[in-house]
Formats: sequence, C-alpha cells, structure tokens
Amino acid sequence: MERTFAIDHVRNIGIMAHIDAGKTTCTERMLYYTGRTHKLGETHDGQATMDFMVQEQERGITIASAATTCVWHDHQINIIDTPGHVDFTVEVERSLRILDGAIGLFCAVGGVEPQSETVWRQATKYNVPRICFVNKMDRTGADFFAVVEKIRSILGANAVPIAIPMDQGPEFKGIIDLVKMCQVRYIEDPSGTIPQEEPLSEEWRPLAEKWRQNLLESVAELDEALFDKYCAGEELSEAEIVAAVRTATRTHLICPVLCGSAFRNKGVRRLLNAVVNYLPSPLDVPVTEGKDLGGESITRETSDAVPLSALAFKVVSNKHVGKLVYVRVYSGVLQAGSYIYNASKEKQQRISRIFRMHANHQENVDQLNCGEIGALVGLSDTVTGDTLCDPENPIVLEQIEFPEPVISVAVSPRKRNDREKLMSALAKLVEEDPTFSVKVDSETEDTLISGMGELHLDIILDRLRREFLVEVDSGAPEVAYRETISRSIEHEERFKKQSGGHGQYAHIIFRLEPLPAGSGFEFVDEVKGGNIPREYIPAVEKGIKDAMAKGPKAGCPCVDFRLTLLDGSAHDVDSSEMSFRTCASIGFKSAFLKAEAQLLEPVMKLTITTPEEFAGSITGNLCGRRGRIQGMDMIAGGQVIHALAPLANLFGYTSDLRNLTQGRAGFNMSFEFCEPVPQSIAEAVILERRKRRG
Repeated sequence: MERTFAIDHVRNIGIMAHIDAGKTTCTERMLYYTGRTHKLGETHDGQATMDFMVQEQERGITIASAATTCVWHDHQINIIDTPGHVDFTVEVERSLRILDGAIGLFCAVGGVEPQSETVWRQATKYNVPRICFVNKMDRTGADFFAVVEKIRSILGANAVPIAIPMDQGPEFKGIIDLVKMCQVRYIEDPSGTIPQEEPLSEEWRPLAEKWRQNLLESVAELDEALFDKYCAGEELSEAEIVAAVRTATRTHLICPVLCGSAFRNKGVRRLLNAVVNYLPSPLDVPVTEGKDLGGESITRETSDAVPLSALAFKVVSNKHVGKLVYVRVYSGVLQAGSYIYNASKEKQQRISRIFRMHANHQENVDQLNCGEIGALVGLSDTVTGDTLCDPENPIVLEQIEFPEPVISVAVSPRKRNDREKLMSALAKLVEEDPTFSVKVDSETEDTLISGMGELHLDIILDRLRREFLVEVDSGAPEVAYRETISRSIEHEERFKKQSGGHGQYAHIIFRLEPLPAGSGFEFVDEVKGGNIPREYIPAVEKGIKDAMAKGPKAGCPCVDFRLTLLDGSAHDVDSSEMSFRTCASIGFKSAFLKAEAQLLEPVMKLTITTPEEFAGSITGNLCGRRGRIQGMDMIAGGQVIHALAPLANLFGYTSDLRNLTQGRAGFNMSFEFCEPVPQSIAEAVILERRKRRG
C-alpha cells in the first residue's frame, strides 16, 4: 500500500505549556481550520474534542495527552495535546520523547510561567526543535514583547519574532507578518474569523521595519551566503527567509515567535503555516540510534524500505477495543496482522489491528508507515518504553525516563468482595501510567497508591469509581513507626499452666540491651549446664520474634536491641516448645516496657531546589514541620536546601511547596534513619493506634 504523504510532508508535533495557557483551545482551532472537525469545541463548556475524559471535561483541564491527525497544505500533521499541570508531567515527557517538533504556548499576560520552564527543559532534554506562540493577545495586560524578552532571559532561547501584534489587549486588531511584510486583519464572519492580508500601512511601518531588521540579522548571521547578500544591501526573498528560519529552527539556533488569540480564532492559520514551514519532518531529525541484543550500537535509516523499529510511548485501557498501545514508527512499516518482535521483553507478538487516533475515536488503517504515529491492538505484553521491531533485525531503542512518585495514600474497597476487582483495576492503571505505583504495606496491611501529586491521585480515585466501578475509601497512609528500648534490663519470667493431664512449664532469665540505630535484632544464647534443653532454645527465639512483630507500647515492630538468654529451667514432663515460646513472648513484653520503651519514627532526607527568593519561606515551613536544615548550596539562579524531617509531617508537602514557590521549586525525598518521637507526640500516636486496633 502506497503512502498518502511523503515522509518530508509529515510533521509530528506536540503543544506544550503551563496550565491554562490555551493549548487545547489552540488544538481545537487547528482541527477546525484543517477540516478535521466541523464545529469548535471549548474547554470551558466541556466540549473540547481533545479533552474527552470525564475528569477533563469537569475540571476544564487536560489530564492525558491526546493524539490526532490533520492535513494542512498537503502536509500530514500528527498533533499531541499535552497537559499543563505538573502532576501530569509524565504525559509531556513521553510525548516529547517521540516528537520531531513542538509548539511552546505562552499566555500574553502570564508570560513564562513555572510549568513553562519545566516543559521547556523536557524539550531540551530530548533535543526537540520549537516554535513559540504567544496566545491570548486580546486579554487586558497582554504584552507580546515582554513575553519575548522572558523567553530569552528565563528559558535562554534565542526568541526571534516572525510576526508581531497590531495593538495589544482588547484593542488587538491583527498581526504583522515580518516574512511577507504585510499586515493581517481579521474580519468577523458567520462562518468564523477570516484573515485578510493587506499592504503594510504607514502607521505600522516603523515598528514592522525594526522587527524585520531583527529577523533578517538573526537568520543572516547563520548563513554565509545570506550574510553576504544582506551586507551588500540586497533584499532577501521570502523563500530565502523561510529556508533560513527553517534551518535555524531545526538546529536550535533560533525559536521563531508568532502571536494571536486562539479563542478569538486569530493567528492559528499562521501557526499552522509555521508548523509546515519551520518544524522538521522525520527526515530532518538525526537517524534512529539503538542497540542490538548484544548491546552494540546500531542505527536505522528513516525510510519505509529498511527493517522496522518503533517505540511504544503510551498504553491505554479502552473499554471497547481493550489495550491500546500508542507507537511512533521510526523505520520500516507496521502492518495489521503481522508478527513483530518486542525487543525489550524478548517476545514475539501479533498486531491484530492498527488505528490512527483522533482523540478517543479510532480510524482503522492497514499500516503505519515510517514517521507516523498510531495505536496497536493485540500487544498484551507491551508496556510504555518497549521497542517493537522486525524479528529478523532486532533493535532496542533508548528507554523513556520517568520521575519517581512523591506522594502516597492508603486505599481500601468499600465492599469486601471488591478487593480483587480493586487490585485488577490498579494493575491496569499502573500499566497505563509509569509514575503511578501500588504496593501493599506488610506492616499496616494498607494498599498504598503513589503518584506525582494530590490531583494525580484524586484523578486515579475518580477513575476507579467511574471506569472500573469500584467504590474505595482513602486516607493518608499510616506511618511505619518502630519501637525500641533506651536502657539495659535483666528479667526473669516463669510460665506455669495446669489444665488436666500434662501442664505447661517454662522458666527463662534474659537481658535486654539497646543497640545503635539500624542494628535490628540480635539473639544471644549464654545458657550454661543445660538448664534449658537445647531443643527449646529456638522456641525462645521464636517467642521473642512473635512479640517483636507487634510491640507492647504501640503495636509497632521492635528494633535495635540485643536479647541475651542467660539461664532458666525446665520440667521433665510439662515443658515443651510451645510453653517456652509462650513464656518468651510474655516475658519480652513485660521486660520491654520496663526498659523504657520508646516510639521511633522514620526521618526523611529532603533535597529542595528553589529560586533564591523562596528559600526563607521554605525553611520556615520546614521548621513548622519539625524539620532541621542541614545546609544550603548556591546554584545558578537558586539554592539547594538540605534538610531532615519526620515522614509523619511531610504528607501534603508537595502541594505546600508548590503554593509557597508558585510551582517553581522541586524536591526529592529518601529515608535516612529512625529516631525517637517526642513524648507529647508519641502519646497521641499511641492513643490513635490503640483506638484503631479497638
């Protein structure tokens, strides 16, 4: 089957920005003007094509990246609309891994907002060329030139306007195209807003010539032939400027900047032109690199004629077709009904069907060609990041890196019979989302779900209820407290029980001693003369371990002590393993409390990276959480704060940190050690745990 579009007429792009910059609105206009949709859907009324999840429609935000395909000026444009909320940064990460170009969207009022910085860094990490679109030019307070300056100063990009606004805010009339040197006014029409190109008026000529000069200087200095022509005072043609801007964009030397108002249907057609003119095709990006099964580096040419290589970048559970695996084809052709090799899992699998996606609608196709994006059905063992390839020519592509989850909550099914249903639903969600994890705490028996933030987990809980029909209760996870002793003590325990026939008898003398933090438990046998028969010594140790599992102070595991068995006695008839095990358990509980038992809590090591102006607020907040600042390091544009804080006081810290720093700080957390809980807090914890145990 022949290709519909040549590889150099394919564009794989993503739209990325801070939350509420207008990504989905912009995508809706692109789909409308390319004829893919026939009415404009809006995010605020829940009708946006790309926001098809119920949770997205209710909240008016994008949660999951959505893929679609449209055609503009005989070019196939595959678009991925990504979320702007930091909790769903994984969707941006995996999308940028497989895209050839991106549109960085900026609010004309907000400028470079915190999440703009995050997604820009992600695009830099994957070497993705970008163009910029300053949206919402019609809003009060809009300032195009200030946003351009922020892109330069905060993001470090060589932002070069190729279009500038005619007035700003509510007076925004249209744009000036600096490549064509014309002005574009927008005429309101029942069928939409129609752009009308006009010769440049004298009113706007000085401003246009100033920024045209900036554009010409920026591209001329990157091309020797153009530079000579420019210096000689010759006029550069439109085709020469477009070619120069395209090359400079593809090589990350400049970021072309356009402007408009997507909601008012202004500037979107120009943006589509820029996607076609300036962003790279699959042929323009470096050849695909990977490793063979022996670990040796190999490459794949971008062509339909070479062996297949494709990357699975997203997995979705679809109630109509089952498991959908989104893939980007880097070389060769994927055909429905064919067998492919999953090089990451070393398994052969069969593709039953292939879809070209349009948000949540599927268009059946027979094949995906080199450079295209689509979804496959039938790959039960494939997960995000797996490489799919020709069985005869295996290759493993670079994996996608995902951040570790930072927040957890405990969940339990409201109906006991739903336990299996819950675990099955959670397993599907884990398969879809690499930043979501599930584990069952062996100590508290809680099912803990972990994610990137409170909104992330809130969406998960909502999906459990709506998609998987499992009602769950949730709450903060129980902190894994420990118990230990603070002084040495000797203890004697005698256990006698007479119940008709053989009785039970055991007698032990032992010493308890505290050990350094992290030492665990030591059992030492110093019984002399066989006063306790050898066969009963292991039973004593088992009895101690039984009692250790749920300590006498708060029902928490006991740690960091040594128990030395010194002496004891046995009865020829009434002693048994069970009697010594019971005696040891009773004696240990009694002795442990006399040895000044303490409650221990896990202390976490925090590394917080923040802009300098927020350092004081962060340290103050940490002190309020019983945190201790260990040190501070200066870095470019900010500070790194090293601190220790009890885990019990860190629930909700992710949201607090974002609120304190406008979302511009980040942190990671790891377990450091356990230390005694202050007495007043320990009493409250013990009381709460006793209530819970009834």
